[in-house]
Amino acid sequence: MAEKQSLSIRAHGDGIIELQLGRAPVNALSAEFLMEFADEITRIGQDDEVRAIILTSPFKVFSAGLDLKEAQDFDLEQQQAIVRGLNEGFLALYACPKPVVACVGGAAIAGGLFFVLASDRRVALSKSSFGLAEVRVGADFPVGPLEIAKATLDSNTQRRLMLTGQPVGPIAARNFGFVDIIAEDQEDLFAYSLSEARKLAELPSLAYASIKRQLRGEVIARIEAAIAVGGNAPADGWFNSQTKSAMQRMIDQGKS
Repeated sequence: MAEKQSLSIRAHGDGIIELQLGRAPVNALSAEFLMEFADEITRIGQDDEVRAIILTSPFKVFSAGLDLKEAQDFDLEQQQAIVRGLNEGFLALYACPKPVVACVGGAAIAGGLFFVLASDRRVALSKSSFGLAEVRVGADFPVGPLEIAKATLDSNTQRRLMLTGQPVGPIAARNFGFVDIIAEDQEDLFAYSLSEARKLAELPSLAYASIKRQLRGEVIARIEAAIAVGGNAPADGWFNSQTKSAMQRMIDQGKS
């Protein structure tokens, strides 16, 4: 098992690897974590011995998005750093030429949902939940997550998730088309995920990578073009005049 600060890799035979997100306690997103993830998923995507990837979390929460208490104090440089991390981390996953299965054993909220949306197959626990809470915390979407959301969610699902900020359960997520399989317990969750990964691993790898690029190439190009003209470093930062107070309201609601 190879390990980094917040990531670990386990092999499951036949070229299938598990990439575990391990930034305790809820895989809250930081600029460093996202850039580490971008580097690792890019490296794995270039490894000829890898046939499929399973994304997992050892925690009850798959990924809770930003740590709002931490984010409240972000200065301009820190806001730009997290925007870069969100853009490049999820672009690297979305563009990964290998099949990726998201094994979702808990909540995937706000930025954390993009680990799911940018994957190819999505297996969820019956107790999981999904949401895009950005509007509730007073922040819009950096270009990478925005383009991925527009490409993977239909217009009604965008409206339901992105303009309310309210979470949905796995059955609604499956009805909306961004969850494929629902498992009743943790054992089945990983078994189903491994089964899906094995199916994808058996496909001709060059054709898989080529077709994936055909399907996603225009979105990838738009993200890359936006990054090239400053999308990673918005001059005024990411937050607006309402963001920090909205974050505080979310923190207070979580305490009640």
